[in-house]
Amino acid sequence: MTFGLHYILTATSLPLNVILERMSDGMIETVKIFVITLVLSMPLALLVAFGRMSRFLILRWIVNAYISIMRGTPLMLQVIAIYFGPYFLFGISISSEYKFTAIIIAFVVNYAAYFAEIYRSGIESMPRGQYEAAHLLGYSKVKTFTKIIWPQVFKRILPSVTNEVICLVKDTSLAFSVSYIEMFSLAKQLASSTASFTPLLVAGVFYYIFNAVVAWIMNLLEKKYSYYQ
Repeated sequence: MTFGLHYILTATSLPLNVILERMSDGMIETVKIFVITLVLSMPLALLVAFGRMSRFLILRWIVNAYISIMRGTPLMLQVIAIYFGPYFLFGISISSEYKFTAIIIAFVVNYAAYFAEIYRSGIESMPRGQYEAAHLLGYSKVKTFTKIIWPQVFKRILPSVTNEVICLVKDTSLAFSVSYIEMFSLAKQLASSTASFTPLLVAGVFYYIFNAVVAWIMNLLEKKYSYYQ
């Protein structure tokens, strides 16, 4: 058993610098998926949260159904459905260039649903008296939210947001479900072609470091907003 493991790790193994060079494009694609998803999903989530808290019953039903579907089905299934959906539903031919677009759409609408629930819980946890006091001081609803409510909400929800952001780093690997070449896909291909476990170890280290950097940045944000405690 020990000999077999040693063979897997060393047989036809490439030098580490060559592995890193070959996997560099996949690392870049992983970071792109992460950054674009985060930039688009977080503001979209705020709109979804407002819809979830709307006084209009039909709007609340629609938003609730959207959140339920996004949170109740696997992200991998959503990626596959959005990529192949145009062809199977409408007979529209799909190109390889559409893969990245489909991945971003799936990731954004999925994570917007999760972030929206985090936002909603934070907003609804604020004492009603703060809204009333702001109204007496002549603040508009928009100014009340942006100047008084949101800074406090942001501080409260940061730990939950951090957890979701860390999950997003790992979920980027699900892009392989539509054969998109990112970090995890390249690692599997290299591991298979070289009969070596090293590319997978490199991928694991990459994800770990990526998550450590994300956690460090979010921790800095928590410290920055600690004066709201």
